[in-house]
Amino acid sequence: MTSPAEFLPVLTHLAQGSGEILMRYFRKLSGYEKKGAVDLQTIADRESERFLASEIHRLFPDHSILAEEDGTVLHPGSDYLWIVDPLDGTTNYAHKLRIFAVSIGLTYKGERIAGAIFAPALDELYLAARGHGATLNGEPLQVSNTDTLDDSLLVTGFPYDRRPHIDELTRMHREALLATRGVLRLGAAALDLAAVAAGSLDCFYEWGVRPWDMAAGALLVEEAGGKVTGLLPGEPFDLFRPRIVASNGRIHSEVQELIARAGFGKLPG
Repeated sequence: MTSPAEFLPVLTHLAQGSGEILMRYFRKLSGYEKKGAVDLQTIADRESERFLASEIHRLFPDHSILAEEDGTVLHPGSDYLWIVDPLDGTTNYAHKLRIFAVSIGLTYKGERIAGAIFAPALDELYLAARGHGATLNGEPLQVSNTDTLDDSLLVTGFPYDRRPHIDELTRMHREALLATRGVLRLGAAALDLAAVAAGSLDCFYEWGVRPWDMAAGALLVEEAGGKVTGLLPGEPFDLFRPRIVASNGRIHSEVQELIARAGFGKLPG
């Protein structure tokens, strides 16, 4: 395997190229499409993914790609898998909010080895490589040192198919609000994870997330000294299960215990 750090220049190129496309359309959209009741897609999603898929294929023609929209290309026997979200936070983007990003993760034989998250409207480029740490615009990242749930600031999200599970989601949200300093909902899981890695937030938890939401951000948190698992105590993190708790490590057990008490961990998946 090539050293994970050797992919960082490529990730930078891909993320910034995608970011340029997103900014080209930002606040200039004439409309958007609905993939579901609350799941949107724009021309920026499609153009960004087209760029990412074509560049990855040009640079690494034997690598596989898993992309959110239409760019999935799987090569049987390939050890490398690129996991791409061309526009995380599409709803924010469509509503002209600046909280959106492109997220690119890379796995080798199933292990997450490198990732990039770029928020072009904020000019924030997050990079991580397994064993080489995580950075924001070239500066090292470190998770927070908050050690009690009372003093913590959390972030979460709600899935597109939230209506059948609204009782579980709102019950968990209530319990988390009562137990912490606050719970944010920013609308872009990749940037939620990046904020935990940067020490701005203490923990991110969510049910209903997809691999492209987590592939880069989960590695960022780990390389910044944090911890990433499934929702419940003893539940390992699985990129292909829709369940995640990512924290500074100090409050991790408390968050998982809260999730268990609230029944949130019983959601399917």
